[in-house]
Amino acid sequence: MEQVNGIILRTQDYGETNKIITFLTEEYGMISAVARGAKKSKSRMAAVTQPFIYGQYLVYLSKGLGTVHQGEILHSMRHIREDIVKTAYATYMGELTTKLVNEREPNRPLFNELLISFERMEEDVPPLAISLMYELKLYHIGGFAPVLHQCVNGHENEPIAGFSVKEGGVVCQQCKYRVSDLFVLSPHVYHVLRLMSSRSLANIKDISIKEDSLNLIKTILEQYYDYYGGMTIKSKRFLDQIHLF
Repeated sequence: MEQVNGIILRTQDYGETNKIITFLTEEYGMISAVARGAKKSKSRMAAVTQPFIYGQYLVYLSKGLGTVHQGEILHSMRHIREDIVKTAYATYMGELTTKLVNEREPNRPLFNELLISFERMEEDVPPLAISLMYELKLYHIGGFAPVLHQCVNGHENEPIAGFSVKEGGVVCQQCKYRVSDLFVLSPHVYHVLRLMSSRSLANIKDISIKEDSLNLIKTILEQYYDYYGGMTIKSKRFLDQIHLF
């Protein structure tokens, strides 16, 4: 038996009354465990195993699926579940985590980043901005983060002109004519992109980014993930449908 602090990334039905819960935990990284009786609406286990909850759980860890024996809610993240847009973003962030993070590899900085991301999403911070920041952190873990600190060709003293998916990052004024898929970046958008990649949300008190800047960065990262990430994210389709409205 182990006591773990965990954020619920996803749940899936398991038999008639049980669920499989996937957590990102502070102590053990990502783990999956069976929560018996969690499908029963009046069960105490059902109340503590809803998506996005941050709680403290008593889990029996085995080589395969563990078993959740009890839990206590530390932060319910209720406002995320009550908002369809926030739910869509949180679901996407959770699924992306399950795709790019290996099970039982502790990563406390990532755990803290997801926790602060969900906590700030409960407030009035734009969920798109939160999602993009967290996504860039996951790219580092996945080993395919874009080059943002300087031109991908090593030109340190040249001003950055844009982003190239095929080149794998930002390009300078000298190199922009050599790429066929240039996204032009203003100095402001480039600053925002670097900030999102390198800074923790915990260290940013006020997030006020223009909608067109966010949408440009969103388009860049979508194409970047399709090119380098490869794995299909099912919740992305629902998120795209929400953006259409």
